[in-house]
Amino acid sequence: MSLSLKTSAALHPREPQSGRGGSRISVPEIAQRLDIGRLAVYSLLKQGIMPGIRLGRRWIVTRHAYEAWERTCGMRDGTGLGEPTEVTVLN
Repeated sequence: MSLSLKTSAALHPREPQSGRGGSRISVPEIAQRLDIGRLAVYSLLKQGIMPGIRLGRRWIVTRHAYEAWERTCGMRDGTGLGEPTEVTVLN
């Protein structure tokens, strides 16, 4: 490990490690996974469409909450499908 990496980790011990092992996911990583811009991610967070907590000027998104949201396409009930509508066809 280089000296600059050791120094950086010592100065910011509470910042999550980059990569899949961290408990949080960054806005740039979300933007990359969804193939959208960072500002679009912030908009989704502000509107409550995507799960996140605002702390001052920062958004905290847990990896678990994001991946659950991604699996269910953002649907709260988790299925993405509503009750089928019954249709009567008249001849």
